[in-house]
Amino acid sequence: MDATQTDVKTSKMPSLPISTIWMMSFGFLGVQMAFSLQSSNMGRIFQTLGADPTKLGFFFILPPLAGMVVQPLVGKYSDRTWMPKLGRRIPYLLVGAVVAVIVMFLLPNSGSFGFGAGSLAALMFGAIAILFMDLSSNVAMQPFKMMVGDMVNEEQKGFAYSIQSFLSNTGSVLACIFPFLLTILGVSNTAAPGVIPQSVVVSFYVGAVILIICSLFTVFKVKEYTPEEYKLYHGLAEESKDEEKVGMFTLLKRAPKVFWTVTVVQFFCWMAFQYLWTYGTGAVADNVWNTVNAATAQYQAAGNWFGILSAIYAVAAVLWSLVLTKIPNDRHKPAYAISLLLGAIGFASVFFIHNQYALIGSFCFIGIAWAAMMAFPFIMVTNALSGSHMGTYLGLFNGSICLPQIVASVASFAIFPLLGGHMPTMILVSGILMAIGALSVGGIKETSAE
Repeated sequence: MDATQTDVKTSKMPSLPISTIWMMSFGFLGVQMAFSLQSSNMGRIFQTLGADPTKLGFFFILPPLAGMVVQPLVGKYSDRTWMPKLGRRIPYLLVGAVVAVIVMFLLPNSGSFGFGAGSLAALMFGAIAILFMDLSSNVAMQPFKMMVGDMVNEEQKGFAYSIQSFLSNTGSVLACIFPFLLTILGVSNTAAPGVIPQSVVVSFYVGAVILIICSLFTVFKVKEYTPEEYKLYHGLAEESKDEEKVGMFTLLKRAPKVFWTVTVVQFFCWMAFQYLWTYGTGAVADNVWNTVNAATAQYQAAGNWFGILSAIYAVAAVLWSLVLTKIPNDRHKPAYAISLLLGAIGFASVFFIHNQYALIGSFCFIGIAWAAMMAFPFIMVTNALSGSHMGTYLGLFNGSICLPQIVASVASFAIFPLLGGHMPTMILVSGILMAIGALSVGGIKETSAE
């Protein structure tokens, strides 16, 4: 059953079949695989290329900076797009997915073009590839979030975003375990100095194939509402042309209060995860394998284990997402705060643990926080928005994800040396930031659009 095969004589948004809600987010599994391959391997890739650990923050500024620029633009222009055979959001999904696939074949080969270990050319090639990968992944990812806001009513929205979180984290699990599994299967996990191991390279290739396949499921299985249906369901039938041309800064001024209070929570949470992605591999290598030398087999083993730990937090997030689908609307805030607090405990414990298997518990708690971050902010914000400029608002809300990552990366230039260049301590900082985020949930007051 298509989403458009419903009675459009009423302005009440219809309930969608469960199968449509699943297919609406199925491509998110592939997009999240791309993001997870990037986030779980970026520190490993750039340190293998010869990056100075004290300068790692520079390479982690580029992806969120790309998201800050691209996602509001995707939202703004997709609000005004309609292609009869594809819809409003899906054209952007397709373009983003195709470009992301191309870059996923280039990025892991940054050290294989004869630039030389530690050369500026190799590092800049990797940085530019990361930039374009994040640009394209953001273009592909944002339509999935927007389609839920466009097509799912308030009663089903919590379920829809939890399903999106479930699929997202399933993609993360697959992405994170690939290097480990490929190593077990005999694919080389070491390489010449400055060259990315084949276990990582092949993982990116597989992820690229899965990304395009999953995206095509959504393209062929979901039919977006026509402009007339969209206006009817969102009460926009009388919207004037002047209203359609409102600028982004004006929209920010008109944003509901919940938009800003959730942004405060997001700020601390995403700073915490940025430090995990930047320093996680090094922290595990230092605490467990007692090395910070990226050229050693021990460090590459730590990189594989960090991938497994990332998969474990994704599995925990998948399971916790299923729990979150059962949370009633009036219990969102306490569930959100408790999840983030458990995540804070998980982050902080990494600093104290020197056994690789004991870290599994830490990352289970981190996964609980991640599941909450993937669901509650979007439920709270989209419930408070009318259908007008939905895509633009969600693109702007992405700033609550990107800006803290940029701030964290810039701040790392001062914080990391101040803490003696000790990567496990940076994960302890993540725990403190996540705890502040949990406390900030108390400032949120949920509202519904008129």
